[in-house]
Amino acid sequence: MKYSVLLFVSILVLSVNFAAQNTSLKVEGEKHLANIKQLTFGGENAEAYFSSDGKRLIFQSKRDEHKCDQIYTMNVDGSNVKQVSDGEGRTTCSYFFKGGKKILYASTRGGSKDCPPNPDFSKGYVWAVYPDYDIYTANADGSGLKKLTDTPGYDAEATISPNGKKIVFTSERDGDLELYSMDTNGKNVKRLTHEPGYDGGAFFSPDSKMIVYRGSHPTDPKLIERDKQYLKEHLIVPMVFEVWVMNADGSNKRQVTNLGVASFAPYFTPDGKRIIFCTNYFATDPKKRNFDLAVINIDGTGLERVTFNDSFDGFPMFSPDGKKLVFGSNRNAAHPGDTNVFIADWVD
Repeated sequence: MKYSVLLFVSILVLSVNFAAQNTSLKVEGEKHLANIKQLTFGGENAEAYFSSDGKRLIFQSKRDEHKCDQIYTMNVDGSNVKQVSDGEGRTTCSYFFKGGKKILYASTRGGSKDCPPNPDFSKGYVWAVYPDYDIYTANADGSGLKKLTDTPGYDAEATISPNGKKIVFTSERDGDLELYSMDTNGKNVKRLTHEPGYDGGAFFSPDSKMIVYRGSHPTDPKLIERDKQYLKEHLIVPMVFEVWVMNADGSNKRQVTNLGVASFAPYFTPDGKRIIFCTNYFATDPKKRNFDLAVINIDGTGLERVTFNDSFDGFPMFSPDGKKLVFGSNRNAAHPGDTNVFIADWVD
C-alpha cells in the first residue's frame, strides 16, 4: 500500500506483446525524461524499486493465474522476470536489501492463502489496510521466507536505508497508522510519528539521515472521528495527503507540500535537496484522477511538474547512481487501465 495505482483504477488484466519502441512514450513538456522505455506490457504492474547495484528491479504485479498482487523481480531492461513471492495471500511494498541477496515485502499470507476482499466502495473512495499484512524477508529468489513482524493489525510499506542499517515501515500496532523504524533483523523498533491520522509510504534520503513520507492529519474533529471509525473497519480515506520530511530518528518533522490534494509516493532526488512525488494537483478533471510526477525543494519551494501524461504517473524511484528514473504509468496502455513499469534517463 504505498499505494498501488491498482487501487486508483478498475483494471482489466490482459497480457499483451508489442514493441514499445514503435510508439512515442514521451509526452510534450517532459524535459527531465529521455529515452523512456516500457518494461512491462499489459495488466497491473507498479511500485518498481531498484536493487542497490542498479541492475535489477523488484515490483508487484497481478498477472498469470493470480487474483491479487504478487512480487516479481526483473533486470532493468525488462528481461528475466521471475515471481519471488510464494503466491499466497496479497502482497505489496517490496524492496531489496543492500547487496541484493535478500528481499523484503508485506503479505497477508499469515491470515489466509486466499486474496483478501477488495474494499467496500459503497463507502466512497477508500483504501483497505488489511490487518493480516505483516512484513517478510526472503532470499532474492524467494526462498527462505521469514516473518519479520508479528503484531496485531497492519504492518507494511517497508523500505530500507541506503546504508543497509534500518527499515522504516507503517504499522497499526499502537492503534493508529504511524511510522516506525527497526533494525534489518526486526529488532529495536522505534515509533517515529505520533500525530492523529495516517503516516506512510516512507523512504530514506541518499545519505540515510532523513526520511520522506506522506501524511494525512485532519484537524476537523468530524474528520478525525470519521478516520477513527474507518480504521476500525480497516479502511482509510486517501483524498488529501501532504509530503513530509523528518530526521531518521523522528525528530525535526516539517511539512513540505501544502497542496490540499492527494500527494504521495515521495522519493529524494539523488542530491538529497529535492523530492519527486506523485500528485493530482495539476489535474483539470473535477474527479482528479490524473496524477503526475512533480519535484519540489525540501523547504517546500520550487514546485515543478515533471510528467504531462493525461492519466496516471506515479511511484518514482531514482537509480543509485542518479542517472535513471523508474516509475509506473498508464501511458501507452494497450487496454484501458493498464498500468506498466517504465524507465527513463533523468535529465537534470
